[in-house]
Amino acid sequence: MQISDLNSEYDKLQVQYGAKELKSIYNGGCTCNPDFFFVFMNPTGKNIASNPNWKGRRSPWIGTKNIWKLFYRIGLLDEKIYEEIQRKKSQDWNEKFADLVYDDVERHKYFITNLGKCTQVDARVLPNSVYIQYLDLLCKEIEIINPKIIITLGNQVSSIVLNKKISVSQCRKQSFSRDIAGKSYNVYPVYYPIGNGMMNIDKAIEDLKYIITKMKI
Repeated sequence: MQISDLNSEYDKLQVQYGAKELKSIYNGGCTCNPDFFFVFMNPTGKNIASNPNWKGRRSPWIGTKNIWKLFYRIGLLDEKIYEEIQRKKSQDWNEKFADLVYDDVERHKYFITNLGKCTQVDARVLPNSVYIQYLDLLCKEIEIINPKIIITLGNQVSSIVLNKKISVSQCRKQSFSRDIAGKSYNVYPVYYPIGNGMMNIDKAIEDLKYIITKMKI
């Protein structure tokens, strides 16, 4: 199975749980045994790839700035790409530039996805019941991609993926085991660094630098 084979299922769930005028956002990056597999919450209309007229890849964070600051500060984004992202307004992104950014993600050997692929018009809080509808598909993504380490962003996503109550502030730099398709993966819960979580971006960067350094030892 290819990772793109899951997209039709995500599109069905978009009709149920997402904004009717927007498209699902899927995933992107290194698809063959990456070092890191980042799991965020769900996309919003700020991602310009959710526009039905967008003809390119539908990957997370296209047309945004802040998350790329985090990836740059933890050494997972080239400076030239980062500076170009910061110069661009959202509407200045095009399909070619989105591919350029994700080519850099692939070179740095990580993969970006959301637990929920249902794009909302804004950053509204979704109930656990919606995210749970995506959990089996996320596990299938992990099985296909086969990452070395999984990083879950925020309490809600971490709790659902690990099927236990997680408080990121109480388990910083700790890993948990998650069995998927007969293989055990190390999962690191990390502060959610975007939106209301921007106040915690420095803590997220600190913890991610620790995880990256530990993996290289």
